[in-house]
Amino acid sequence: MITHLEGKLVEKNPTNVIIDCNGVGYFINISLHTFSQISDREHLKLYTYLQVREDSHSLYGFSSKTEREIFKLLISVSGIGANTARTMLSSLTPDQVKEGIASGDVGLIQSVKGIGAKTAQRVIIDLKDKVLKVYGIDELSLVPNNTNKDEALSALDVLGFNKKQSEKVVDRIIKAQPNALVEQIIKEALKNL
Repeated sequence: MITHLEGKLVEKNPTNVIIDCNGVGYFINISLHTFSQISDREHLKLYTYLQVREDSHSLYGFSSKTEREIFKLLISVSGIGANTARTMLSSLTPDQVKEGIASGDVGLIQSVKGIGAKTAQRVIIDLKDKVLKVYGIDELSLVPNNTNKDEALSALDVLGFNKKQSEKVVDRIIKAQPNALVEQIIKEALKNL
């Protein structure tokens, strides 16, 4: 019903904003990602999603159409409500959510507060095909990083390092250097373990 709002920014908080559109103030729930994208300028445009429930009408605002579409996909999953979807988009960027789902990274989705292993798996099972199709992500393009990560973790395991600790260090390295070779990942990990 309401697809976007454009007007004067009246109030800005980490979880919501108030936008004045021709004398009407709209209270809009936002994610921390959107909060970080909003500058303090007076004029603001947010893409919105109106959630209608028996007891309330809630408006959710997003800095980009992509973030709004990911929000809509997330709330389509059984067990994921609007607040949980907003928490996901506050903890992870829309691209991280999209790539996490596309690559089947249960650990990444589960890292969000309030999401357990079963819910994370359900999100991936329900949305993986949609994300791959809608965003044109090629599954093969997701494999190299995972292969490098797996090989590095395997090597560190053979060397006797704790698997969970190794995984945290390797994830940090891959985040900083997405195109790092297996040897580079292992060398960096050994410096940090």
